[in-house]
Amino acid sequence: MLQRAGSSRSFPKHFNPGTTGSSSGDSASVPDHGSKVSARPETSLLVLNAPEPPPPWQELSGRVRRAVLAEGNRPSSLTKWFVSVLRGLFPILRWGRHYDRKSFRRDLMAGLTLASLGIPQSIGYANLAKLDPQHGLYSSFVPPLIYAVMGTSRDIAIGPVAVVSLLLSSMTQKLVDPYTHPEAYRSLVLTATFFAGIFQASFGFFRLGFVVDFLSHATIVGFTGGAAIVIGLQQLKGLLGINHFTNNTDVVSVIKAVWFAVHQPWNPDNLLIGFSFLVLIVIVRSIGLRKRNLFWLTAITPLLSVILSTLLVYLTRADKHGVKIIRQVKEGLNPSSVKQIRLTGPFIGETAKNGLICAIIALTEAVAVGRSFAAVRGYQLDGNKEMVAMGFMNIAGSLSSCYVATGSFSRTAVNVSAGCETTVSNMVMAITVFVSLQLLMKLLYYTPVTILASIILSALPGLIDIKEACRIWKVDKMDFLACLGAFLGVLFGSVEIGLLTAVIISFAKIIINALGPKVEILGRIQGTDTFCSMRQYPSVVETPNLLILRIDSPFLNFMNANSVKERILARITGGGDATMTRFLVLDMSNVTHIDTSGIPAVQEIHKKLTSNGVRLAMANPGWRVIHKMKLAGLVGIIGEEWIFLTVSEAVEACGRGNEEDDSSSG
Repeated sequence: MLQRAGSSRSFPKHFNPGTTGSSSGDSASVPDHGSKVSARPETSLLVLNAPEPPPPWQELSGRVRRAVLAEGNRPSSLTKWFVSVLRGLFPILRWGRHYDRKSFRRDLMAGLTLASLGIPQSIGYANLAKLDPQHGLYSSFVPPLIYAVMGTSRDIAIGPVAVVSLLLSSMTQKLVDPYTHPEAYRSLVLTATFFAGIFQASFGFFRLGFVVDFLSHATIVGFTGGAAIVIGLQQLKGLLGINHFTNNTDVVSVIKAVWFAVHQPWNPDNLLIGFSFLVLIVIVRSIGLRKRNLFWLTAITPLLSVILSTLLVYLTRADKHGVKIIRQVKEGLNPSSVKQIRLTGPFIGETAKNGLICAIIALTEAVAVGRSFAAVRGYQLDGNKEMVAMGFMNIAGSLSSCYVATGSFSRTAVNVSAGCETTVSNMVMAITVFVSLQLLMKLLYYTPVTILASIILSALPGLIDIKEACRIWKVDKMDFLACLGAFLGVLFGSVEIGLLTAVIISFAKIIINALGPKVEILGRIQGTDTFCSMRQYPSVVETPNLLILRIDSPFLNFMNANSVKERILARITGGGDATMTRFLVLDMSNVTHIDTSGIPAVQEIHKKLTSNGVRLAMANPGWRVIHKMKLAGLVGIIGEEWIFLTVSEAVEACGRGNEEDDSSSG
């Protein structure tokens, strides 16, 4: 019933899918325990009679449906389907019906507070991305509006962030110099932003959030720490008023550039202004941390610093004496940048790669921030819908002169402290930025560049988490190695080298664990039907003439099939008590996938056990595992009567077979 003898699948020559347990030559040397085992539990039949797993296309369509529809199931009519799609894509349609005046007052205050911090930071981060200041403000206008109607987080504050700004500029300037070809550079940045949005939306639609998980928590801790130091060193250019500076991001190149610059004529007024306001921002922030009710003072200090430093330069005409100023900032609404998106050309492949890296980093930061505050405030964040929202906002942003935007931890903390209730606070912030673009840009003409460097430097300590790095070292040394690899790679190489180093170490950890899975011996806890590891629980007892092994790996595939086979057979053929074993129960509850290398390995285990007079029983194989075993005819080789739902049922059947064998031989 379960055999497919005519299968065209390619297996090793010794593997015969068409052979059944009763006709196999391997089973001739073993007593036919299966014929003597009676009263087979009904629950064990569930394993063999399970329906076929859904095909990949069905799973994919289900993922898209759950990502798009509000309820995740198939509506009964076209109208309901359309409404469900709208509610799925735009969560504001669900919670907006219950929005009240009290919530709006809180969101209004939070949005205004957020704008006071976001405006100076956005200008500074645009400078870090080697773009004109207005592009940072554009990125704090369009993306927050899109996210406000599509996002599921109530707290996230959207806009440009330091790490992504550094990442984007460091990768793009390798293709085009931002100072000699600013238009071509800007075009590549906008194109990378467009690709980032496409990738982010795709991750959300197809529920591919696991892609973001390739960057582990340890990797992000190391990466952001290294990036914070690099960003801080690069701000020495603005803080000291240096004209010529390196485009490289590694710490050695930056220190060399600073060392060379300070030995040239330079104006100390830039350092005096920047350092003074940096000290002011740090002092006010420390006060805000001690007294929570003064959080608003921490938020508006960067904006006050911009206003005061601008007035100082204007009144003293310090720009005539060597203080570098921003000069002209383009005012008005975001101009369309559709024609600047380049989907063809010599750099299209590199630009798409840059977009993918920025998409993953931006999503990792945003999802981490959103989940952290959602857990504190007691609501559920939909990660896949977050990715869709981030994708759409960056696609729209790339078409309106914005670069990659995401959730900012520092601004989100301010947003929460200011009492935000919903994403309306992002709308208020965006409208405030729009008003500033329309009316206030001329006032920024005399803003010193050094104040932007001070604002960025003041935000960096929050990116360096030494306490968390120590905790990672204490818990998992391999994770700490990935953290250290990302940190040193960013610091002494580049942001790409740091990420690549950490990902390689993380994959090496996965491969090492996959290549050497544990095969645990199980024993019974006395008086129960619970079986667990004898190494972990020394008090459990063994069953005479019976060996129970559990494969502690989700995969039995080409990477570990041979290793698992050798470990299992070593337990039987290793001599000593192993020679007394008459039954082997293989607990497959942890194995969820098996491939065409794992199936012959199981058949080889069965063959070797049979030749040693040992009967193999299998407990709780995964859904896809039993399905593939049916297709390959392996169920017939092992015998349907020797596949069980639980270890307890398998042990009971082996016990009955053992008693009946003893009575017949007696």
